[in-house]
Parts: sequence; structure tokens; C-alpha cells
Amino acid sequence: MIINKEKEIGGRKLSIEAGRMARQANGSVVIKYGDTMVLVTATASREERDDVDFFPLSVEYQEKTYAAGKIPGGFFKREGRPTEKAILSARLIDRPIRPLFPENYRNDTQIVAYVISSDQENNGDILGTIGASVALSLSNIPFDGPIASIRVGKIADELIINPTFSQLDMSVLELVIAGTEDSVVMVEGEASEISEEEMIEALQFGHQYIREIISLEKEFLQEFSITKMETIPSETPADLLEQVNKIVRPKILKAIEITDKKARHDQLYLIQEEISTELKEQYEEHEHSIKFMLHEIEKEEVRKMIVEKNRRLDGRGMDDIRDISCEIGILPRAHGSALFSRGQTQSLGVTTLGTKIDEQLVETLEGETSKSYMLHYNFPPFSVGEVRPFRGPGRREIGHGNLAERSLKPVLPSEESFPYTIRVVSDILESNGSSSMASVCSASLSLMDGGVPVKCHVAGIAMGLIKEAEIVRILTDILGDEDHLGDMDFKVAGTREGITAFQMDIKITGLSFDIMGEALEKAKVARHKILDTMERAIAKPRSDISPYAPRILTIMIPTDRIGEVIGPSGKNIRAIIEETKVKIDIDDTGYTVIASPDVAMAELAKAKIESIIQEPEVGKEYHATVKRIMNFGAFAEFMPGKEGLVHISELDTNRVKTVADVVKIGDKIHVVLKEIDREGRFNLSRKEYLRRQEGKIKENIQDD
Repeated sequence: MIINKEKEIGGRKLSIEAGRMARQANGSVVIKYGDTMVLVTATASREERDDVDFFPLSVEYQEKTYAAGKIPGGFFKREGRPTEKAILSARLIDRPIRPLFPENYRNDTQIVAYVISSDQENNGDILGTIGASVALSLSNIPFDGPIASIRVGKIADELIINPTFSQLDMSVLELVIAGTEDSVVMVEGEASEISEEEMIEALQFGHQYIREIISLEKEFLQEFSITKMETIPSETPADLLEQVNKIVRPKILKAIEITDKKARHDQLYLIQEEISTELKEQYEEHEHSIKFMLHEIEKEEVRKMIVEKNRRLDGRGMDDIRDISCEIGILPRAHGSALFSRGQTQSLGVTTLGTKIDEQLVETLEGETSKSYMLHYNFPPFSVGEVRPFRGPGRREIGHGNLAERSLKPVLPSEESFPYTIRVVSDILESNGSSSMASVCSASLSLMDGGVPVKCHVAGIAMGLIKEAEIVRILTDILGDEDHLGDMDFKVAGTREGITAFQMDIKITGLSFDIMGEALEKAKVARHKILDTMERAIAKPRSDISPYAPRILTIMIPTDRIGEVIGPSGKNIRAIIEETKVKIDIDDTGYTVIASPDVAMAELAKAKIESIIQEPEVGKEYHATVKRIMNFGAFAEFMPGKEGLVHISELDTNRVKTVADVVKIGDKIHVVLKEIDREGRFNLSRKEYLRRQEGKIKENIQDD
């Protein structure tokens, strides 16, 4: 039986359908908005895994190229590895649903979202989150939903729900919100320096539509009789719990007073090894339970220390920022470099400038585009004292890099004013909380060090939260353990003028907008303090780019003259490149980029192109080359690709019997363009040029 429910959201119909597709999954639905359709399935294994102490959830998002009537590029003509867009969309689905499964649920669970139709106006990512909520709620998989997701834009001071791709191009805000009926559980997006008040207003605006979508979900789910699988909590002997608590709690209380992360972790590891060894024989089958109990005791005591004593793991107060240091220009051959350290978190930011051919091509359902600005984030295992194989960037690295990239985008110069491809790399060398926000700071510093004319600095800070009953503690500049043991991770990046990017994950329900507003205000204060330190290191971009960066000049060629510049079979452009050793890129509009490490050669190449496209001007003097000799005169090239006739009567001030008496092929002569006749032919005069020279000589004699 096919069930379908629909509701108008933001002027378009949102529909939910089940019973037609993918019926062997535990739960499956098709979400349609406009003509964009996403098939979402939820599947879980029957048996619980006993070899893991975490929830084995995976989320896959794939845009089928047939959805937009396209065939994939490449040799194999198949959808390949996930694109960056697909990975970021999968994270948008994963993050809000992950906290809503039972704590002791250990079955392999997979969410798959296929974009099967795309109207190329409505994004499928938020439909994937809605679909995941409904598919899980329909299935026998335990899930504390439903939830919904929405996108908010802002054009001309008006908030817009689910803006289309074309509307987003004009929007000063892109905010993705996921939430329950009662509260927001995830936020992500970018903005053009909006205020904290505008941010809260947008969140409240979006949340009212989330309630409407959840209302539709509930109406839809009422059509089904749903039985959930039982999750049987692991049985822990009461005497084991008592022994672990008695032996371990006093030791953990001492361990969490160690302010250094590595020393604290080493001590906690020793405690775990001691208790495991002591109880191994008696409780061998409960090894995982013992580890879980240790974690719960640590979590309980850390939270109690923060709530009751206002003391954090490293001894700071609630609003204190760790010590910051900023160093610039530390890599002599890089185009721009900076080392940003905040406590035990350290990012090496490096800027590289390239030409148009270095742009990244991006193929999406909406079409092929190019990126002239990229920020890549790397998180090597040594940054947290671990050993892992290097397998390329993971989903976390792509997500953190995208957040940092969006943070800096509003302050970058336009491509017209700074026609470089910009690549920034953040290598995390140490990590103890908020490495993505450290990446924002190191990237901003390295851009200024590289002479990129950015508007101003951008800084980032991560805020945390501990909420016990009605007691709330907001933490500024959270540590990794405070993120892991706390209730919120709220990353905010921006300038002194406002917010440029944000990402928030909340592990609890019932977080009020007042608390979020307070967190934003504290983040603003912290951001300004960080900007103070960054500005002391470098307050504005260097006046010039690195001598090792390519020098780029631009010129606009009329579209009807592009062929002349290129020449037959590329003859003209090849000649310029061979002579000057520059790189030249001409697009279909005539926008031309000339790049070379040698600015003199770049200027020469530009002059040669300008000489080709400049219009002949009657009365102007030219340096010409004789190409052909006829009885009635000589043809001379006075501009690249342009020849004119120097009639025999115009060859000299004296009477000329034969042309060969005055010039021969290959001679360089000065001429004046006397006339462009009705047929567009150029009549040149050497005689006029000579007369002008004689006149100048007479004037000089008279002056003397």
C-alpha cells in the first residue's frame, strides 16, 4: 500500500511517500520538494555487535546524475567515490540523528539517501535529513524522533525559507537548521558578517517551519503500525559496579585535576589498566562494561567539577581563553605562512597563489563550475599522539575544512581585483579542541602574510555547554574532553563586524534560544580578544605578494578580436608565449590572464596583446615592416595582422622613380596612417612622417 502526505512549506509542496520503493529496507521513504526527489532508506542488522563500544552508524548520500538528465564524466561513466558535496550532505544527516539512538544500541545501522530527481533549484540535503527521520521512525530501529531540517536565507533584509540555488547567490546568509519540535539540535552555515541578534532571529524563524514539517511527519506516521526492536541493556553485576566505583572514583577525582591533557590521559589509562588487571579473572566477560563505567565516572566528576566548583579541566574559568601565539612568515619559500597556537591546539596555515589553470573544476547536478579559492584541512594522527595509517582526508577533515573555508570567504578580494587562484592548507600539528577554528585563524594570518588583499582578519572560537537540571555553564574555548563530555559544540567564526560561519551540535534537548544567545555573545567577546592578538602579529595584508608567487596581469579582449590574438592555428599567441615565457589564459568572454614570475615579461606580453587589439587611428605614427613590393607602392604591416599601402607617391618627400629605390622587403620604416577608405583599407604615408620630423627639427632650431 502506497501512503502519501503533503504540505506547503515556503510556497512549495513537501510530500512524503512510502510503500512504492525499496520495500526490503527496514524503512524507506521518498521525499519530494518541487521536482527534487530523494529516496532515503534505513537498514539495520538483526544482531547486536559485541566487539565495539560505540554505535556503528553510517550515512551515505549520493546524487545520481540521471536525476538531472546527465551522464557522469570520466572514463567509466559511473558515479564514483563520494564528491565533497555528497560527504558534506551526509554529515548534515548524520550529526542530528546520531544522538537520538539509545545509548546501548550496537546494531550496524545504515542510512542511504539517493537524489533520484533534481530540478536544479531545490537542494536535496535537507530532504535527506527529513527522509532519514521518517524512514527510521517507520522502521523497527529504535529512534527518538522525529526531527526535521530546513534552510534559511536572507535577501534584502527578508528571511527566506528554503531558498533556491539562484536565491542563495543573492543571499547574505545560508543557515541549515535541524531540530525537534522543542529545540534546535544542529546548525551549520555561512553569512556575510551578520550580527548575533540576526543569527538568533534566523534560528527562530527556521524553527517554526521545522515544527510544521514534524507535524507532517507525525500525520504520516499515524498511518502505520510500528513495532520497535528491543534494546536490552547489558547486565552489569551489582557487586562489580560497587567495586569499580569504590576503587576507581577517588583515583579519577585526582586524575581530572591534572591540567595537562597528555599527563591526564596517561593517568586515566593507568587507572583503566590497573582495574582491568585487578578484576580480569573475576569479571573477564565484562571488560567493555568496566571501560564504560570508567568513562561514566569520569564524565560525572568532570561535569560536577565544572557545575559546582566553576573549575575546568585545565584550571581555567568559564570565559577564559587559552594562551595564544601567532607567528607569520615562518616558511621562506611559501607564498604566505603562519603558525597559530591556542593552548595545546596548533595549526600551520600556508597560502599558495596560482593562476586560472590551477582552479578546481567541480561537477554537480547543477552543472560544472570552477573554484578559485580552496581551504584544505589535514588532521594527522601525531597531532593527538596516535598512530594511524594515512588514507587521505576523511569526512571529518572535509567537514572541518569546509567550515574554515566558508569562514574566510566573505573577506576575500573579488576575482576581478585579485585574479589569483588561492589555496590555503591548514595542517593541524597539535589538537586539544577546536582545531577547525584554529585553522580559520592560521589561514587568515597566512593570507595577510601572502599579500592577499583581504578585507580584515577572521577569527574563530568554539563554545561548550554543561547543563545539569536548571544549572547551565557556558564554556569559552572548549578542550577536546570538554567537547566529548559536554552537551554542546558551538563553533563561531567572524570579523569585528559580524559572524561569517557557524556550526553547532547539541547532544541534549530543551536548549533555549536565550542560552544560545548568551553563548553567541560570549563567543563575540572571545573572538574580539583573539583578533587583538592576531592584529598585533600582522594588522593588514603585506603591500606585495611573495617574490616566489606568479605575477598576474589581466586584459579584456573584445570577443570579435580573440581570433586575431590567437592567430591561425594559435600562431600569434604561441609566438608571444615563446618570447616572454608567460602563461596566458583567454576565456570565452575575452577575459585574459597573463602570469609570470617576471613582472617585466608579463608587461611585455600584455603590451603585445594590446598592440594586436588596438584600433588603427588615423593620423597616428606607426613603426611598420615592409612585407610586399609592387610597382605602385609597398605594403607594410603597421600593427600585428594589419597591413596598409604606402603608395609610391607617399614613400618620400622627393620624387620616387621606383619603389625599390627607397625600400626593400623586411625594412623597418616609420609611417603615418593617412586614411581608412570606405572598404576598410589602410593608406599609409612615409612622406608625412618625414615632413613631421623636418618640422620638429625646424622648431628646435628656432627655439635655440
